[in-house]
Amino acid sequence: MANAYDVIVIGSGPGGYIAAIRAAQLGLKVAVVEREHLAGICSNWGCIPTKALLRSAEVFEYAKHPGDYGVKIEGSVTPDLKAIVARSRGIAQRMNNGVGFLFKKNKVDIIWGEAKITKPGEIVVGKSTKPVVQPQGPVPKNTLGEGTYTARHIIVATGARPRALPGIEPDGKLIWTYFEAMKPEEMPKSLLVMGSGAIGIEFASFYRTMGVDVTVVEIMSQVMPVEDAEISALAKKQFERAGMKIHLEAKVAKVEKGANSITATIEKKDGSSEKITADRMISAVGVQANIENIGLEAVGVKTDRGFIVIDGYGKTNVPGIYAIGDVAGPPLLAHKAEHEAVICVEKIAGLPNVHPMDKLKIPGCTYCHPQVASVGLTEAKAKAEGRDIRVGRFPFVANGKAIALGEDQGLVKTIFDRKTGELIGAHMVGAEVTELIQGFVVAMNLETTEEELMHTIFPHPTISETMKESVLDAFGRALNA
Repeated sequence: MANAYDVIVIGSGPGGYIAAIRAAQLGLKVAVVEREHLAGICSNWGCIPTKALLRSAEVFEYAKHPGDYGVKIEGSVTPDLKAIVARSRGIAQRMNNGVGFLFKKNKVDIIWGEAKITKPGEIVVGKSTKPVVQPQGPVPKNTLGEGTYTARHIIVATGARPRALPGIEPDGKLIWTYFEAMKPEEMPKSLLVMGSGAIGIEFASFYRTMGVDVTVVEIMSQVMPVEDAEISALAKKQFERAGMKIHLEAKVAKVEKGANSITATIEKKDGSSEKITADRMISAVGVQANIENIGLEAVGVKTDRGFIVIDGYGKTNVPGIYAIGDVAGPPLLAHKAEHEAVICVEKIAGLPNVHPMDKLKIPGCTYCHPQVASVGLTEAKAKAEGRDIRVGRFPFVANGKAIALGEDQGLVKTIFDRKTGELIGAHMVGAEVTELIQGFVVAMNLETTEEELMHTIFPHPTISETMKESVLDAFGRALNA
C-alpha cells in the first residue's frame, strides 16, 4: 500500500530527521510528517542561526579593539543589523535545504501537515495550521499530504516551544521569545532578559556585545543554573566586566507595557523590589514539550510533568509508539535528540549491542562570551552523592595559546573519583571550550583512567593543553601552574 510504512516520524527536527535517515539506511520504508519547516527549531530558529548571530557579534567585538592585535582600522566600526539578521536567516535556509537533500538522497517521503495518532500503527494527517516553508532545490516528491497512513513503528519527535509565565506572556512586540530576538527590526537600546539558561544568556551575550544595555534576572542563585557553581561564578564575572547587569535570586513579578517599552517589577530574595524599564524584554524561562493534539491521550501514551515517558531506547508504554528529543524530556539538547534517534531506530531494526542512553555522558554547551561547556557531575553533585573526589583546575592565563589569542580568561576543571581514578565530570569556561569538551566526553565513554589521560600527548601550542594540565593538577602534578 502506498500509504503504508515501516516507520513514520512525526517532526523533522534534529531527532526526527536523524531517525528517518538512519531508518532508511537500515532498509526501512520511512516517511516524515512535518507541519512547518524541515530541520526543526534547532536549525531554523535555535542552535544554528543563533550561532551565526554570535559569530557576527564576535567579529564586531574584535573590530572594536583592533589595537589589541596590532591592527589599525581607520574610521568607525558599526554593525549592520539588517545584514547580520539576513546572514543568520540565510544560514537557517541552507540547513533547511540540506535536510531536504538528505531526505531525497535516502528516499525518505515527506508528508506535509499535522499528524494525530488514531491508534497504534495509524496516523491521520490534516492540514497544517502553520505556514509551510518548503526547502529550496531538489526535494523528495511530496506524498499525498492529508490522509491516513499506517506504520509498524511511529516515532514522536515534535520538539518543544517557549514556555510562558502567566501574566508575562510574550506578545512578539515588547516581550520576545527567541523567535523575535533572532530577527529584530531595530536594535533596542536596553533589554531585560528573564532567565539565564543557555537561551537567555546567549541572547544576553549577543545583545550586550552589540552595545545594548542588558539586564539579566535569574531566580536561581547562579547564572546557568545547571553548570558547576565555580564555572558559573567565573562566567558571571566576565559578563559583568563586559557591562551586563545580573540579578540573582530574583524574579520578574509583574510587567507593565508602555508604548515602546516595558517596566518590570523585580522581587528579590531579601524581600526588596525594584522597577527596571527597558525597550524590550526576552522571556527565556525554558520550554514546554509539544505533546498536545497528537493523539497521545487517545492511545494511552504515558506522560509525566509535560513530557512523554520513555525507556532508554525511546519506547513508550504503548507498543509501536516511541518518542525522542525534547518531547521525551531533558536534557533538551539537539545532540541528545540525535543520539536518541539512532538508539531508537537501531533497536527497532533489531541491531545487536544497542546501548541505552547514558545521560551522564551528554555534554552541554553554551555559546555566550565566554563560552561554557561541561559533561558529567558537578563538584556539588559528586559530593552530594557521597563520592570521594579529586578536583583539578587549570587557568587559561597559564596557557601560551590562550595568551597569544588574547583569550586568557578561562578555566578547565576536572573531577575524578579518588578510589577508582574515574573521570566523573569536566567543566570549562573560556574561548572555544565548546569545541574542547568532546575530548573529555570521548574519554568518559572509553572509561579512560587518569593515568591514560596524563600519558596522552596534547599538541603545543593549543588551548587543549589546559585539559591535560587540569588532570595533572587533580593529582598534584601540574607542570605550568
